Amino acid sequence: MTNETVIEELNTLLRGTYMGIRSFEHYIQKAEDVELKKVFQSMQQEVKLNAQKLAERIQNLGGVPSDDEGFSGSMHSFMHKVMLPDDTKEMIEDAVKGLDQYGVQYSEELVRGDLDPESRKLAEDVIDTSRRHVEQLQHLYH
Repeated sequence: MTNETVIEELNTLLRGTYMGIRSFEHYIQKAEDVELKKVFQSMQQEVKLNAQKLAERIQNLGGVPSDDEGFSGSMHSFMHKVMLPDDTKEMIEDAVKGLDQYGVQYSEELVRGDLDPESRKLAEDVIDTSRRHVEQLQHLYH
């Protein structure tokens, strides 16, 4: 396992984290429920902190961290903003689906590869944040 491999995998996870930050921005802008807006803002802060930790780890491995979600991520972000539902319940369902699909499942596939123990622990912490957010949102309106 080379540092380049680890750096690339962490950068992919970091780009996904930036997509999450951008998605939360869409939810925050569109949410009319003040409490829900606060929940999304709190979650976005946690995701920003994860992005910071990933960027630091990449730098410590001698790499250059991505500074945005990349081209495909920005296309996805644009479509997400256009398609975002107005209904609060549907918005929460959209957030749960996105967090579960990208924040948990896709990220888990990504980190199955070659990561050193410290990078793996960090990646698992990032994924656990998404899991916690899914649970939080599922309890909001169920």
